[in-house]
Amino acid sequence: MARKVAFVTGASRGIGKACALHLARAGFDVAVTARTVSEGEEREHSSTLRASNTKPLPGSLSATAALVEATGVRALALPADLLDRASLAAAATSVLERWGHVDVLVQNGRYIGPGHMDRFLETPIELLEKQLHANVLAPLLLARMLLPGMLERGEGRILDITSAAAYGDPPRPAGEGGWGMGYGISKAAFQRVAGFLAVELGERGILCVNLQPGLIRTERLEADMGEFGFKGGAPPDVMGAVVAWFATRKEAYGFNGETVEAQFFCHDRKLLPEWEGPWVGPAAATKYELAGARLTELEERRRRELGIS
Repeated sequence: MARKVAFVTGASRGIGKACALHLARAGFDVAVTARTVSEGEEREHSSTLRASNTKPLPGSLSATAALVEATGVRALALPADLLDRASLAAAATSVLERWGHVDVLVQNGRYIGPGHMDRFLETPIELLEKQLHANVLAPLLLARMLLPGMLERGEGRILDITSAAAYGDPPRPAGEGGWGMGYGISKAAFQRVAGFLAVELGERGILCVNLQPGLIRTERLEADMGEFGFKGGAPPDVMGAVVAWFATRKEAYGFNGETVEAQFFCHDRKLLPEWEGPWVGPAAATKYELAGARLTELEERRRRELGIS
């Protein structure tokens, strides 16, 4: 039997790292890609044009790959930049040449840099273009390269890590608890991909689903985002556990083309029994009940369609 293979973007830290580790524990060989190869690399990660920040962030491809291998599976570290199509194509080609196929593609990487927390009239159009390139076109390039093999085998899963910014307005302006327009419009475009792939390719065994993390307590959030009003959040393992569920369970096809609120999903299914629950505001109980009811209704309907008892 062929070994299961996963490809995870943005895997040097945070959500991507957690997804890689949970997939490894589920028995996948994992190819990981990001820009940071080794600990201590300096790279611009300020979210605003008003200041520069190149202080190294914790995490690297090398560190994630070592943790993956420590679980007993294979790891492949593939440096790539979402703004460099050639590097992305080379990464996809490398995993196909080395391991022959990819079963699960986790599209987690996104644009990091100025414009993310700048207001519209302060943001050059060139920075909006960069966010659309990195957050929309780069994932589409990877999907185009990996889908043919999935279709040939009759099964494949694309798990898109989306954002509430894709379908909700910021509560306040960027820099005061909100986010920049470039992030919102690029995530909104990315959000639409899953529905199209589900409609066009679902009957040929392809699953594509949006997984919405909510606020996650990543290394970058703790290092950079406090000044913009973002603090706390759920642990990255929430996303790792949810991604592993969607990568391995037949029932996942019941959500094809849909958007899943990952924190509610994780808590409702007790994927992390030790975790206390969704990171939401005062209306947590109401939101949880509504999300739980929606997930249950959707899953039961799709399970009937798939003939799963």
